[in-house]
Amino acid sequence: MITKKEQLTALVITYNEIGFIEKCIESVSFADEIIVVDSFSTDGTYEFLKDHPKVKVIQNPFENFTAQKSFALKQAKNDWVLFLDADEIVSDALKNEIEETISSGTEIAAFWFYRQFMFKNEKLSFSGWQTDKNYRLFRKSKAVFSDCKIVHETLDVDGDSGILKEKLTHYCYKSHEDYKGKMLKYGRLKAIESFYKEKKFSYVMMVLKTSWKFFNHYILRLGILDGKKGFTICYLNALGVLERYRELKRLEQKNELAYYLVMP
Repeated sequence: MITKKEQLTALVITYNEIGFIEKCIESVSFADEIIVVDSFSTDGTYEFLKDHPKVKVIQNPFENFTAQKSFALKQAKNDWVLFLDADEIVSDALKNEIEETISSGTEIAAFWFYRQFMFKNEKLSFSGWQTDKNYRLFRKSKAVFSDCKIVHETLDVDGDSGILKEKLTHYCYKSHEDYKGKMLKYGRLKAIESFYKEKKFSYVMMVLKTSWKFFNHYILRLGILDGKKGFTICYLNALGVLERYRELKRLEQKNELAYYLVMP
C-alpha cells in the first residue's frame, strides 16, 4: 500500500548517445529530478540535454565508470535514486512498480532490475544475458560505488536488497561498430583494473578465457538459439576479453620500459 509520495532522482551518464538518450529521458520523465553527467559529447548529446526543460546536465571528464557514477550520485538531492545507462528504457509497467515501491515505506535499501536486452529492435533472449541483473534503484544514503572496480562497477549496499518484477529494456546493440567499440573499451578498462591488482599477462589464460567466454555464452548460455544476432553478440563479448589481455600485455611492456629507462 502506498503511504506517501517519495521524491526520486533519475541519474544518467552519457558520451555520444544521441539517438538513444532522447527515449531514455522521456521514459524517466516521471522522476522529480533528472541529472545527466556528460563526458563532453561531440554528437549533439550535450546540446539536446542542455535545451531539455526537465534535465540538469553537468559536464565532467571521464576517468572511469565508477568515478563518473560516483560523481553523478553526489549531485542527487533526493535519497531515492534511479540510475540508468543512456541506452536503457523504463516501461510504463516498470515506472508504476518503481513509484509504488519507493512510496510503500519499504525498508529495503536497494533493488535489482532484470534487463531485457535488445539487438537493435529485436529481443535477445539468450546469449548469456537471460539472468543479467543490476542495481538500478537505491537509497543514496545506503549505497556507494565500490572503488575496487573501474568498469562493470559494483554497488556496496548497507541494508537489504530486493528485486523488481518488471524488466528494464536495454538497447545494447546499436550497430556492429558501436558494440565492438564498447567491448574493446571495456576490455582496456578491465586491463587497467587487472594491472593495478598486479595480475600478470599469460598467453595461456588469454586463449582459455577468450575461448571460454564465447563457448559459455554461445553454447552453454544458448546464444546459438538467438541465431545470427546471438553469434555476433557472443563473438564481440569474447573479443572484449581478448582485448583485456592484449592491453594488459601492452601495459606490462610499457611499465618494463619505463623501469629500464629510469635505472642508473
